[in-house]
Amino acid sequence: MNIREFEVERWMDQWEETCAYNLAETCVRSITTGELLGMSGRREEILAELEATPLTYGPIPGSPRLRGLVAGLYDSQGPDNVLITHGAVGANALVHATLVEPGDHVVAVVPTYQQHYSIPDSYGARVDRLPLREENGWLPDCDELDRLVTADTKLIAVNNPNNPTGALIDEAGLTRIAEIAGRAGAWVLCDEVYRGVDQNGDGFTASIADLYERGISTGSMSKPYSLAGLRLGWIAGPTALLPDVAAHRDYTTISVGRVDDLLACVALENKDTMLARAHRITRTNLAVLDEWIAGRNDITYVRPASGTTALLRYDAPIGSHAFCTRLLEETGVLLTPGAAFGVEHTVRIGFADDTDTLRTGLDLVGRFLDGAAEEARRPHA
Repeated sequence: MNIREFEVERWMDQWEETCAYNLAETCVRSITTGELLGMSGRREEILAELEATPLTYGPIPGSPRLRGLVAGLYDSQGPDNVLITHGAVGANALVHATLVEPGDHVVAVVPTYQQHYSIPDSYGARVDRLPLREENGWLPDCDELDRLVTADTKLIAVNNPNNPTGALIDEAGLTRIAEIAGRAGAWVLCDEVYRGVDQNGDGFTASIADLYERGISTGSMSKPYSLAGLRLGWIAGPTALLPDVAAHRDYTTISVGRVDDLLACVALENKDTMLARAHRITRTNLAVLDEWIAGRNDITYVRPASGTTALLRYDAPIGSHAFCTRLLEETGVLLTPGAAFGVEHTVRIGFADDTDTLRTGLDLVGRFLDGAAEEARRPHA
């Protein structure tokens, strides 16, 4: 099986450990184990649980305790609707492996996380891409989706909140997507890994798993919950589908680690505290980014409604890989090239890490842009 290089992950792997100012990070600022125990208010009890945890295989679908807590993130899902996975990346890969066969028709929005078109393409599926357009606020054109979906469409893959743009499909939009899928009997996979950090209200928008009988939601502890190091995610969806997914899972990860399962339980048992922190960081930092962009005439964006990332369009006459490479070399600031998402002359910024780092990094990006503009104005010999 041939598969395209995962451009975003290759870029991040190359630079994220050595940059000085990481504005490519997509998780809400990560916490330590000690901070998690402190948020729980049960430090000694949890340490005792950890000490008593046998380091053997855990329950293959995930512990009943954890599956119940994940189910509580949805309106109409129970523990039997949940399968614990190795991160959302594992959840997405398992859904595609379970549902997509050679010759199947898949529709995937773009830009999005590359899994959702490259994996089905590698399986020999016919993949149509539904372009999200800046002028539409990076939201899917459901009339265009309706034209792409045919009687033999097997799967529609969307990403809500969207990575890299932070666009958010509301409940009415998700319902329309479900109606279109329903006419074809297609599944809808909604990668909801950023769900929980909407810029307004309690941070949660509707989930496709609650709106459509063939709706599948994937999520993880990585983004709003700041625990990417656990490598723990999930699939929430129809109970009839999960045994087929589990059959594929047996060949890859078997179970997640018992310690990861336990710490995820601790986090979700304190989700109000965890998410209040995430809201404080994402809302504060987006305001910082907003102010910076308002002060420049060479950067524009569609303000994210959710998530931790935004797609910035810049005016400099340089491709995004060269832009990001030069920026990193000259300033130590890491951004992600928009070309990795198929949107040239843009960069993805992650705005949910440390606020001081964001401010410093934006100042350096501004100086870099000013220097590039000055360089472009100089007469060439």
